[in-house]
Formats: sequence, C-alpha cells, structure tokens
Amino acid sequence: MKFNKSSQLLLVSAASLLAAVLITACGTATTDFVYVSSAKAAGSNNYGEIDVFEINRVSGYMRPILSSPYPSGGRNPVAEAVSADYANLYVVNQDDNTIVQFLIGSDGKIYPQNTVNTPGIYPLAVAVSGTSLFVVDTYEPLPACSNASPCPGSVGVFPLQPATTGANPTPSGAPGPTPLTNTAIGADYWPLILPSNPTHIITPTAINVLKSGAALFVTAYDASVTPNVGYVFGFLIAPPSTTTIPSGGSCPSIGASTIPPNTLIPGTLCPMNGGVPFAAGVNPSAVASASETSGTYVYVTDSTKGDVVSYSFASGVLNKIGVTPTGNQPVAIVVDPAYPYAYVANTTDGNVEAYSISSNGALTFLGGSTTPVTYAAGIQPVAIGIDPSTHHFLFTANFTPDGVNGTVSGFELSTTAGTLVDSQNSPYLSNALPTAVAAVPHGSSTQ
Repeated sequence: MKFNKSSQLLLVSAASLLAAVLITACGTATTDFVYVSSAKAAGSNNYGEIDVFEINRVSGYMRPILSSPYPSGGRNPVAEAVSADYANLYVVNQDDNTIVQFLIGSDGKIYPQNTVNTPGIYPLAVAVSGTSLFVVDTYEPLPACSNASPCPGSVGVFPLQPATTGANPTPSGAPGPTPLTNTAIGADYWPLILPSNPTHIITPTAINVLKSGAALFVTAYDASVTPNVGYVFGFLIAPPSTTTIPSGGSCPSIGASTIPPNTLIPGTLCPMNGGVPFAAGVNPSAVASASETSGTYVYVTDSTKGDVVSYSFASGVLNKIGVTPTGNQPVAIVVDPAYPYAYVANTTDGNVEAYSISSNGALTFLGGSTTPVTYAAGIQPVAIGIDPSTHHFLFTANFTPDGVNGTVSGFELSTTAGTLVDSQNSPYLSNALPTAVAAVPHGSSTQ
C-alpha cells in the first residue's frame, strides 16, 4: 500500500468565530438553509456557483437568500458536506482538484476561508465525521494517472482543527481561521485496489460515514471487466482515543512497517475484511446508512440494475439483507436520521421513491404497499437531502440538462407516514446543472 508523503494542509473549523457574523436577516420563519452547487458558472471566471435557499418552517417554501448565489471557488463543483457543528460548508471542485471551506453565518451567507488540493485526481464525493473530512478521488495520485491512462480511485483524509486567531479576518473584522501544514497524518490517501486483481481499474462513485463515526463506506465498480462488477469498500475509522487496532480491521502500512496501534491518528482508516471489498451489484451509484435500535444498516443503489441493496453492519462486516426495486437509474439516496424512512432519486424517471425501514433494516415500499410509491420531482434529480432541523422537509437538485436553469424540488415529509407533498410553489429555479445539496439548521445551538 502506498502513501503520499507530500505536504498537506489542514481544513479548518471555525465554530468559535461564528459570533462575528451573527447578523440574522431571515427571521424565525426559516428552519434551514440549503446549499445547492451548480456546475455551470454564471461568471466570467468560469467558477461554479452555490445557490443558498432558506426553507420556511410552515409551508416548506424555498426562497433564495438575497445575496445568493456565491462562487464555489473553483470549476465544476460536484459534492458538498457540512461540519458536525454546522459552522462550515465544504465544496469539492472537481476540475481544480480542490476543496473550498466556507464559514457559514447565522443568516445563511457563506464566506470563503481556505482552499486545499485533494490528494488524488478528480474528486467526486466528500463526507465529514467529527474532526475528519474524507474525500474520494477518481484516480489515486500517481504521475501516470489520467483520463487517457486511468488508475484506481482513492480515499483521502484531512483533519479538521480549531481555528487559529490572528489572521484572515472575517467580514466583520474578527480573527479568522489560519490554514496550517498537516504534520499529523503521515499517509493522506488509501487506494481502492481489488486484492485479487490489483491492476484492475476500480472507479469510485460515492461515500458515506456512519453517524457514530466508527466506519466509512465507499461504493465503486470494476471498470476493467464487462459487465462491470460493483463493490463496497469498508474502513473502520480510528477515533481520537484509539490505542489498539479496531476490532475487525487491519491498519495500513508505510513501506514494510505497520503503523503501531498506539500511534493511530484520529481519522486513520483501517480496511475491513483484509481490504477485500463487499459485493454490490453492477454499478453502485449512491450509499447511505441508518443507525436503529436494532442495529446499523447500509443501503446502496445500483444505477444499472435499478435496485437498492440493504446490508446489516457489525464487527467490521457487511451482511446482505435483501434487494428492493427502484425506478430507472437511481443515483442518490437519503435516510431520514430521525424516522424509519429512506428516499431514492431516480434520474431517468424524474421522481423520488419512498421506502419504509423495517425492524431488521430491510427496505419495503412505503406503508406496506405492494407497488412502488413515487413522487414527481424535476428533470433528472441527481442529489437528495432532508432538512437537519425538523426532518420534515425533503429536497432534490434536478440537473435539467438544457444548460439554462436547473431546479430544486421541495417536499413536506410526513414524519408519521413518510409520505411526501410538494412544498409551496415547488420546484424552484437554480443555476444551471446543479450537482449536490447540503443543509444546516437555522437558529441551532451551534450557531
């Protein structure tokens, strides 16, 4: 296993600085802010855009805030994540190989603070857990890797550290975060390699971190065979207090030397199952997870087969529970963090499909229906999310490939039945070619 020894930068958390931007402009009617990245730039610099919507807590109406949109800080933004304290938005710009950190004000406005390069080439997905950010790159960082000469993908890790005062002031003049050189994690990426066929091109598609922060999953497919073969790569995540190798995992090596257990750094990834990925259909396209009283479950959509595979997770192993049909080309999935429902965005069909999560983690059609339960979205929904404040609103970003405008569809979610109803005046216009969504609560204790 190879590790990159090149210099790395810390992504910086700025929760302690939010008091400097506490000028609230949207009032108490707003329950959440939703951030929608769009790949087609509106400006002359060819940067992507971030549309910011506020959700009305009564009607679900999604209205752009007055200063929206914002530049994404790079070209072709494809993924977003927020910090655990909802203080920071991280935007992945694929064509620049960058992650841009934005400070989030209590009025939903975003302020660029820090930009870092991803370890590999063409990042496509991102997730945050505790004090670590994980990014998936299409190709690992080797000189020979390119579209003309593809390589396996990789997972990179960045620590999230508290801000250092005294530099980069925020718009209000308060001290802002200072990027630091990363000297903590000696290895900044883990390649996605099939042990039985190490020369095969393993192409990643999505990432998910368990709510507990104990494990990370990356979906991918083997592009070297026809038809493709899908996989889920699993990693246990070393928490700050780790002094021994986590149960069910093996830790990476640097050259011929294994990292001693007592030197595990928070965010260190320990491959499950000896690095052998778990089977996942043909073209896994999205992954989500749920932590229920009965256990922990992982759900993977397959865009080619048109289904979602359910797994139980325990002791570093994924065990397949079952397969449930979806619509055509499912590309995004979200699990309600508070209620037993899951929702899949079917791109070709232009709809959202709703599921109930049973006590053993299996998915069934909503409400015990014998046929799929679907709700119309916009043209080509490609991303889906649920509001983190009340879990009462759901939204999709609709790619709408006319190159003029994208749309965002809003729904009110019944927390007792899981059914969806269009929010007032949905869908809403966004910048062209939206790609990803992320959301933070308004008025939470962390803001």
